[in-house]
Amino acid sequence: MKIVSGVCALKPARLFHHLTIAVGVVLTATFAATPSATAAKCGNGPGGFSSWLNDFEARAKANGITQRTLDRALSGVTYDPNVIRRDRSQKSFKLSFEEFYKRRVGSYLMKQSQARLKRHAGLLASIEKRYGVPGEILVSIWGLETNFGKDTAGKYSIIRSIATLAYDCRRSEFFTDHLLAALRIVQKGDMSPKDMRGGWAGEIGQVQFLPGSYDKYAVDFDGNGHRDLVHSIPDLLASTANYLRAHGWQKGASWDPGTANYQVIKAWNRADVYARTIAVMANRLQS
Repeated sequence: MKIVSGVCALKPARLFHHLTIAVGVVLTATFAATPSATAAKCGNGPGGFSSWLNDFEARAKANGITQRTLDRALSGVTYDPNVIRRDRSQKSFKLSFEEFYKRRVGSYLMKQSQARLKRHAGLLASIEKRYGVPGEILVSIWGLETNFGKDTAGKYSIIRSIATLAYDCRRSEFFTDHLLAALRIVQKGDMSPKDMRGGWAGEIGQVQFLPGSYDKYAVDFDGNGHRDLVHSIPDLLASTANYLRAHGWQKGASWDPGTANYQVIKAWNRADVYARTIAVMANRLQS
């Protein structure tokens, strides 16, 4: 669930599985840091990272993060130049809906989606009863985001990546909020710093929540005491439904373009080609 500046950013190496959509500003939950905390000074190179991190820790404490959590999560964290290179080298391509849909949704993805609707029918019914979001929408998002977890590489340390982007001046405040959210995830016991791995921009798990959305909308639907969007299918599907409900999903209503529910889908991803792909794919699964 990642939106960055630009139009429609495609990652050539994973073109058919995980295109990164980019239109307008990054969309996630809105977070408020404690106003009295002094913002650390950002930088455009590795030289000031250690000093920035020390200043950030003071801000984190002012936002309720314990010293134990800081020690667990930030000890030994270093600046990652690879993350900055990825951030600066994003390429944008303009695609029509027809082009995008053809590249993303083939017969294989539809068959896999239909299989998961059947396999998780009981779970999806329970989620729809609680949150009002039908299984076809949830399965479409799950398939498009990571091909049902198959494209969740987990190559990057989330803490290191987000810390690097928070220090970098380009979007410092935005990623500082996500770094605070990542620390809250650790502090709540949902994930350990070691296990918190994902995309270079901080996307976590099979539905690619950024830390702020994870912290705010993830739910423990399987009842094991942890909100796990990496391994728990009940948690990741229910969390997606919770996100959509929180953004105004109307139970039983259409999600076609022009409807209120379609605007909720665009709260998930503001790129119209992506939102329309979710809607069309879900309609096909429903029929």
